[in-house]
Amino acid sequence: MSLLLGFTLYAPLGSFGSIAVGERRESWDRPAKSAVLGLVGAALGLDRADELAQAALSKGYGYAVRSDASGQLLADYHTAQVPPNRRGFPTRRDELKSNRLETILSRRDYRTEALHTALLWARDSSPATLEEIDAALREPCFVPYLGRKACPLGLPLVPRLLDSDTLVGAFLAYDKEMSRAERALRDNLGLCLNDRGPIATDVDLPVPHGGRPIRRERRRDDSVNRSGWRFELRDELILLRELTAE
Repeated sequence: MSLLLGFTLYAPLGSFGSIAVGERRESWDRPAKSAVLGLVGAALGLDRADELAQAALSKGYGYAVRSDASGQLLADYHTAQVPPNRRGFPTRRDELKSNRLETILSRRDYRTEALHTALLWARDSSPATLEEIDAALREPCFVPYLGRKACPLGLPLVPRLLDSDTLVGAFLAYDKEMSRAERALRDNLGLCLNDRGPIATDVDLPVPHGGRPIRRERRRDDSVNRSGWRFELRDELILLRELTAE
């Protein structure tokens, strides 16, 4: 049996990150690990510029997420100013310091009405205990948001410490431990919940996954340098809930 921390991720408008190339900023259909740990770091009061603390946070926890409602894709088009030759500008701030700027059309993708349940487990190098994170999610130091600052949360995070023999069992235990009021808040959203939505998890599980994996995926969402927006590849195991819910 292992200790895990579950919590709810919902916002009317969210952005789940992707490979950012050129003028388009896409969004995955589920929250990236780096974004969720960034939210945890904000709750703990970690400064984004504190590279040592951010690196310890990135390496200190395993992550799994269950897609309860994937939401709908929303594309936001707007104009942005950039230098004619964008090479040699490592950051957006450096681009805006250029003496010559042109206007381009930029697109940013969001997900509307998306609901996910996240699980964390501590590794040997974890900088904070799950109990400390649980307390921080209840009373966050900095305002948490879902992907971008324009995406405030639409439900409380509802953190729960869970003891489970399997990963799937931990998700089921989280559902059972929600209070009547917390469940009513979620139900009143009127979301079209998908009871067959997938579970995506880090491959180094502290407990058996308790289901039948269908594939592996590789995502570039393991933060290396948060201020420099550098990310490493991370392997995920994908489980279908219809094959795992028992």
